[in-house]
Amino acid sequence: MTLLELLKLIKKHRKMVVILPIVCALAMGGYSFLFMKNTYTAQTSMYILTRSSGGETANSTDLSASQMIANDVAALLDSDIVKRNAARNLSLDSLSDYEVSVANESTSRVITLSVTGADPDGVARVANAMAQEVSSVAQEVQMAESINVIDRAEVPEEPSGPNRLIYTAVAFMGGLFAAVAIIVCMDMLNTRVRGVEDAEELLGVPVIGRIPAVKGEI
Repeated sequence: MTLLELLKLIKKHRKMVVILPIVCALAMGGYSFLFMKNTYTAQTSMYILTRSSGGETANSTDLSASQMIANDVAALLDSDIVKRNAARNLSLDSLSDYEVSVANESTSRVITLSVTGADPDGVARVANAMAQEVSSVAQEVQMAESINVIDRAEVPEEPSGPNRLIYTAVAFMGGLFAAVAIIVCMDMLNTRVRGVEDAEELLGVPVIGRIPAVKGEI
């Protein structure tokens, strides 16, 4: 099928091409607003201090050491022991209702912890509890002298997700793709002879003449 033929098909079934994407977008938009719960994200940032560091006396060696253990501390934040201890301190069974992510850069000893969940108060409390617990665990395993909290997590006022606009746009594009696919399938399943080319291909003989369609009375 050529592009011109596809465009003709789309023009012929333009109602479906318009209506189906709109229906899909409206359905997804309604579902996202009615059934998808808002999620909230709280963030806290921490500063890693190695055992050999000493405030103003910290040198470039200490800085390099802090940067090297940043990945270890990031992994520690996502460990079971930190999550389990933080959940116990908050009188929770587990942190399975919360999504935890850690970000750190190789040129910095600052780590950012993000906690996402359905409860705005809960995500802030979990983030602060994990920040406090990771410092204790890091000192116990002699990973760092301390992990100091720079910014405590605050209760988020606005939801961070879901991105309902993106979901609606994706549903619209999916509906458009489905409409085109349906039109193409309908055309492929249509076995009627619709032109000279179809007749020649079906009969295997050339067409030597055509009787034009005449409208009205002669």
